[in-house]
Amino acid sequence: MDDESPACRGSALISLELLSRDSPGAVNSVRSLLHRLASTDENQAVRRLAIVCLRNGSPHRDTIAMLEGLGGDDRLERELRDAASKVAVALKKKGR
Repeated sequence: MDDESPACRGSALISLELLSRDSPGAVNSVRSLLHRLASTDENQAVRRLAIVCLRNGSPHRDTIAMLEGLGGDDRLERELRDAASKVAVALKKKGR
């Protein structure tokens, strides 16, 4: 996920998302990396994939807060904001 190629980072994120569907451990172990990718990666598709991966993790408050911040940032693309908002809502529900 640290490769310079967005395609390579995206492929790794897709694999992580698939692996983490049954267990949040895979996502939880790389949570800080996913936060960084979701917040700062220069490729919007990679950012959205990192957000989708976070959906399969545990509902940590810092993740929800970061996603809500991205969801409310009007400078970002609509698709990225929508994905972040939807995952934040899903994690809140999971945490109840």
